[in-house]
Amino acid sequence: MRLAQAGPIPLDAALACAPGEVLGIVGPSGAGKTTLLRAIAGLCRVDTGRVVVDEAVWFDSALGLDVAPHRRAVGLVFQEHALFPHLTAMGNVATALTHRPRAERPIRAAELLRRVHLEGLEDRKPAELSGGQRQRVAIARALARDPKVLLLDEPFSAVDRRTRTRLHAEIAELRDGLSVPMLLVTHDIDEVVRLADRIALLDRGEVRLEGATSQVLESPLARELVWGETAALASRND
Repeated sequence: MRLAQAGPIPLDAALACAPGEVLGIVGPSGAGKTTLLRAIAGLCRVDTGRVVVDEAVWFDSALGLDVAPHRRAVGLVFQEHALFPHLTAMGNVATALTHRPRAERPIRAAELLRRVHLEGLEDRKPAELSGGQRQRVAIARALARDPKVLLLDEPFSAVDRRTRTRLHAEIAELRDGLSVPMLLVTHDIDEVVRLADRIALLDRGEVRLEGATSQVLESPLARELVWGETAALASRND
């Protein structure tokens, strides 16, 4: 994948992520992290670049190719879970199963809710669920698309630290059964240490460092760009 644009948020990044691997994307606010994920998902179009997932070309500016977002097999989990308030947990997951036969959808939705430890809560609406439970529904909905890539953008920053820790463990458990690339944008150092195999440090739209998690986080550049901002965000969230 390579994506570049002059603005409104500058971006000039080339990245690769293998099936079953978690690539952590870290960097200061405004570095282009969310823009990168949105471009992969087709939610915004950059000036130039190429996105290839599982040998399928989703975007190629040289060829004039830009696959519509709903035709990209992407699982998205954002900070704001964006569940439909009028639908139950089961109904929210089922909305992402339209590519499957109608008779299969409730069975698959129930299976995915069990996978994220929400069995027994299928009939509850978002207002009847805790923040952590709502985010589990969002994860189940992302998996319902049978994604070729899973994009996680600050997925746990809206929940308290205890819930965050439990969700980290559940994502680690989930990844063992997934063979798709996972890109995780986060400001939480503990999160990236627990979950990421590699890290890409993004600054002003450019990948400044990329490598093993410990190697990147121990670098002077990461301490300058990431650690200070992370501590400030943590003090506001906890």
